[in-house]
Amino acid sequence: MKIIYRHPETVDIGGRKVVGIVVFGLLVLLSILVGAASGLLLVYSTDLPQVEELERYRPSSITELYDGQGRVIGTFALQRRVVASYDDYPEVLRNALISIEDKDFYRHSGINVWRIAGAAYRDIESGGKVQGASTLTMQLARNLFLSPDRSFYRKVQEALLAIQIERRFTKPQIFTLYANQIFLGHGAYGFEAASEYYFSKPAKQLNLDEAALLAGLPKAPQYYSPIAHPDHALKRRNLVLNSMLEDGKITAAQATWAKGQPIVLNLQKDQNALAPHYVEEIRRYLEAKYGSDQVLQGGLRVYTSLDMDLQKAANRALLDGLAAYERRHGWQGKLLNVVAQGQKLDKYVDPDWDEEPEVNGYMHALVMQVAPGAAEIRFGRYTATLAPADVAWTQSRKSKVKFSDFFRAGDIVYVKVLSLGTDGRARVSLEQDSGAEGALVAIDNATGEIKAMVGGRDFNLSKFNRATQALRQVGSSFKPYVYTAVIDQGGSPDDTILDAPVIFQTASGPYSPHNYDAKFEGTITLRRALAQSRNIPALKLADRIGIKTVIEYAHRFGVTANIPAYLPVALGSAEITPLEQTSAFSVFPNDGVRVAPRYITKVTDYEGRLLEEDFSDIKDVVSSRTARVMTSMLREVVLHGTAIAAAKMPYPLAGKTGTTNDFTDAWFVGFSPTITCGVWIGYDEKKSLGDKETGARAALPIWMQFMTAALAGKYPGEFQTAPAAEGTAVARKIDTPDTAPGDGELH
Repeated sequence: MKIIYRHPETVDIGGRKVVGIVVFGLLVLLSILVGAASGLLLVYSTDLPQVEELERYRPSSITELYDGQGRVIGTFALQRRVVASYDDYPEVLRNALISIEDKDFYRHSGINVWRIAGAAYRDIESGGKVQGASTLTMQLARNLFLSPDRSFYRKVQEALLAIQIERRFTKPQIFTLYANQIFLGHGAYGFEAASEYYFSKPAKQLNLDEAALLAGLPKAPQYYSPIAHPDHALKRRNLVLNSMLEDGKITAAQATWAKGQPIVLNLQKDQNALAPHYVEEIRRYLEAKYGSDQVLQGGLRVYTSLDMDLQKAANRALLDGLAAYERRHGWQGKLLNVVAQGQKLDKYVDPDWDEEPEVNGYMHALVMQVAPGAAEIRFGRYTATLAPADVAWTQSRKSKVKFSDFFRAGDIVYVKVLSLGTDGRARVSLEQDSGAEGALVAIDNATGEIKAMVGGRDFNLSKFNRATQALRQVGSSFKPYVYTAVIDQGGSPDDTILDAPVIFQTASGPYSPHNYDAKFEGTITLRRALAQSRNIPALKLADRIGIKTVIEYAHRFGVTANIPAYLPVALGSAEITPLEQTSAFSVFPNDGVRVAPRYITKVTDYEGRLLEEDFSDIKDVVSSRTARVMTSMLREVVLHGTAIAAAKMPYPLAGKTGTTNDFTDAWFVGFSPTITCGVWIGYDEKKSLGDKETGARAALPIWMQFMTAALAGKYPGEFQTAPAAEGTAVARKIDTPDTAPGDGELH
């Protein structure tokens, strides 16, 4: 037997060599892994944005419009977002969000390794893509910098960014960035905006159940929408409450109470709906000056001249006036039927229904079914029944209304909301929308600030602003310019003129005008001639001083329209917008000074820096004597003239009616010592309002309703006293030739 001897040291040396080789191999493998990981991290981090950008980051935010009392009247935004601070979010909301989304938020450094590993294992096991397990910081990184696609590549980038964010920012800062950025459904971004949208209150005032509801939305805002899917939202809310209970953030009693609460929403009204035509005017101006990006995303603060209370009164007055006009002319029928257009009753949604209805407001409703003695209608989430009493004004020839003669299922009807019940039932009255339109403008005399503006019956149906864009013949409301020119050139309201038949020779032949009542009063004072709106005296005066002079005075008052120089202009054939005509009349109570109308007082940027400040543009138009004399003459229109219906109002008031040929336009422009208001009524096309629909009948009641609300509880002021010697010491008789150029006629 052969024995081989090995020295012990030889064996030891060989073993060490093997160990060394193994260790070396492991080191090489580790180096390869580290290198590969480093390479992957380098690849994944190559295109990562710089987290330092967050220090300068400002999310897209709402541009808000405020009225004179600081109340929001409108917003412009691509994303409905209200940027809030950490302290603006109550502890109950912070606890709810962290419990359901990221329990270890205050302990981890941006990522939760165990959650990620668990989620990855489940995804690999199920064959799905890597998803879930994101911390709030990772969600913030994704929402700010990355695409929403679910991939391993994006997940690694998300984690790397989260770590960088955690190194640079505090937990409260990270929470605030997240809470301001996250999408929460229905156009709301951030919890402050969501709280205001869903509950019409700031986040600071959220209850436990409300906070839990909002905290459940980030996972899937559409699926858990309390509006679209209240059942889903309720289950998700209760899950949040359970998580808070497990984390010790609430007691069992609090959880039980909150789970027992129904979901009660108080959806924020569209703030642009109060004065949509006014807001649209401001939007056009701002976008022209600052650009649409700044307006829609820059978070401007726009301080306007509007008064929310006066705007509400203006809306109500115009719609009530149009309803009264419609009722005077009886039921027209000709209703649009959506079923005939191929739509289904249960699927139809009217633009009016985007807004929550208001008591005494007007809207379009859908007829759902018709019975012999009633009709069921729907508008938004409300239903109502039209009974015989609600349609009595239609003046049916039959003693008993047969509803099938009026309506069919699918008809769109116009109604006034009389009451709204918590059970979704409403009480309404039938109204009519035949297409008659109107406009109202109210201006502060001293500042020129536009306090209220209504540009039409329904902004949803027509964006055209009749207050600023509609050039309409002003009828006899033009006559004050004629009398102003006469008074300013030394005339007196006690001067007399002959109201008698007259023939003017024109290029197109003889022109024989007449008065509205087809009568003549003989010799009358200028004061009475204006108060009674006599046509013959106005034409004679315009002929005496020259129609070009009259037009020049109108332009001095701020009328910019090109007015042809022919005599019938004196009776109001000139086309002027309601805004310009109203602003012009404010010169009279303003002692002859014109203050240009203005919408905006100042604009600041997101940081509060002043971008612009608007000051009143003031210009002398006529002497204070002329203004005071004209005010006294226009006061006579109210006390004893065509606007005598307003004489019962307990305020010093003055103004002028206006009616055009064939009753196509009805006006009243009038003023108190503090505010001037103009009202126009008519159709967009040149169409008669109907026989006897004068300014006094169609427009004046609207003006009176608005002015009653505008002056209620306020000191109305006093008109300046007219000079004792108005014009010459002795009243003169004004005579005029019976010839003048021009043709046409208005009254």
